[in-house]
Amino acid sequence: MGDVMVLLGQLWNEGIFGASMVNLSAGLGIFAISFILRGMLTRIAMHVLRRSGEKIRAKSLDRIADAMRAPLRFLFPVIGLFLFKGMLVLSDGINVFTEQLLRSLFVVGVFWFVHGLVDFLIDLARDISRGSISEEVDQWLCRSLRILVVLVAGATILEIWGIAIAPILAGLGIGGVAVALGAQDLFKNLIGGVAILVEKRFGIGDWIKVEGVVEGTVERIGYRSTLVRKFDLAPVYVPNHQLSDTGVVNYSAMLKRRIYWKIGLSYSSSVEQLRKVRDGIEAYIASNDAFESDGGSMFVRVDNFSDSSIDILVYCFTKTTDWGEWLEIKEAFMYHIKDLVEGAGTSFAFPSRSVYVESLPHGTPAKFESSLQPKVDL
Repeated sequence: MGDVMVLLGQLWNEGIFGASMVNLSAGLGIFAISFILRGMLTRIAMHVLRRSGEKIRAKSLDRIADAMRAPLRFLFPVIGLFLFKGMLVLSDGINVFTEQLLRSLFVVGVFWFVHGLVDFLIDLARDISRGSISEEVDQWLCRSLRILVVLVAGATILEIWGIAIAPILAGLGIGGVAVALGAQDLFKNLIGGVAILVEKRFGIGDWIKVEGVVEGTVERIGYRSTLVRKFDLAPVYVPNHQLSDTGVVNYSAMLKRRIYWKIGLSYSSSVEQLRKVRDGIEAYIASNDAFESDGGSMFVRVDNFSDSSIDILVYCFTKTTDWGEWLEIKEAFMYHIKDLVEGAGTSFAFPSRSVYVESLPHGTPAKFESSLQPKVDL
């Protein structure tokens, strides 16, 4: 028992790693407090930020606070470890290792905060430019800046550990030639994506069609490919160079939506009936606010003598470009045309063929010869 008491006394006086038990206990206490109270300390920091930033817009301040919350919860224990380490007397090797490790953790926390601010900074740039930065360019900038932040953070940590960045960059430059030769398609698609954004061919949410490739709604424009969701909800990843080097029909960019019909009426229709149907269709378009009724975009004319019908051409545009609304307008228009045709006392034509029979084969029964007509309509 006496030996145990002597050992405990030496341990109390000499401590561990050259630090007395008092200093060791104090350091552990500081770290424990910083770890346990990190949530409260974070809330205090948020409160101070809001009180000191009364001139900043509340929305912007909330974005900054959201970006700071998680990094602060990470950094408070790191600061506690810094204080705890300062109370220890470590060997040179261990002291250098722990200091580099803690500095690396501190860099992670700082760049974590910067990474969270990327969205806020892009939105601020959009506000300053008054919306001239499109949503697609916004996404590209966000992804690029996040990658840049991660790369800078990695380079900073490597420098802390004594790893020189310049030779690494030089090696990448030499090997970049070989990589570029093997990644021509990647760079071609990257340039294609930039061309799409610069030319503003389409944006997220647009309905596009590339003949023989895809038709659907754009969901994402990536570095290498663009995600287009087909109307059966199947995703299609189209390489960017195909969308930049070929013709793309952007239906969402239409200023108005067209209706182009040829309405066939039977040949038994009189001129008065044709005029009544034509005038009724024209009056409906001119009086309906859903249609563009100016003379340059609306034509209703008796157009052609077809094989089985007299055709009335209907060429007009609706003001809406929304497909669902366009279908509703077109449906009501069709109901009205049918009422017009029936009200005029005529009918729609259908494909038919007239067969003229000059004589029947020898031996045909007399009852067929007596009922023979010079013309039979099929």
